Amino acid sequence: MAGKTAKRSAKVAKKAAAKRVVAKPALLAGGNPQIAKADGDAPVQAYIAAMPGWKSDVGRRLDALIVRTVPGVRKAVKWNSPFYGVEGQGWFLGLHCFTKYVKVAFFRGTSLRPVPPANPRARTRATSTYMRTTGSTKLSSPLG
Repeated sequence: MAGKTAKRSAKVAKKAAAKRVVAKPALLAGGNPQIAKADGDAPVQAYIAAMPGWKSDVGRRLDALIVRTVPGVRKAVKWNSPFYGVEGQGWFLGLHCFTKYVKVAFFRGTSLRPVPPANPRARTRATSTYMRTTGSTKLSSPLG
């Protein structure tokens, strides 16, 4: 009988582990995925995959655009948001999901030429530029 119990316990543990791997991350306020802080492409891709609805498409398109435009880009998830940077130069861009839009934050954005476009509702601080993207926002690379 002890053998059956051990087999059953192993089976239950295996199912529980499979559920943890397949389980979707929790969505925080505004549909922002809760992804553990980590460096590298894998956590950023997990964040993008967990973005709800049309936002995941925007995330995939932005990620592809950044990777194509910035050779050797560094990626990480911090504070439940993906960050993109260059080794030794810090982070230059971050994403964050809200209920009706995705915020794209250009750190030191006011020093970029040309300055990234921002809609009238976007906030601009002394060193950062924020832009809202919606499902209808057209994304293109300045390099073509």
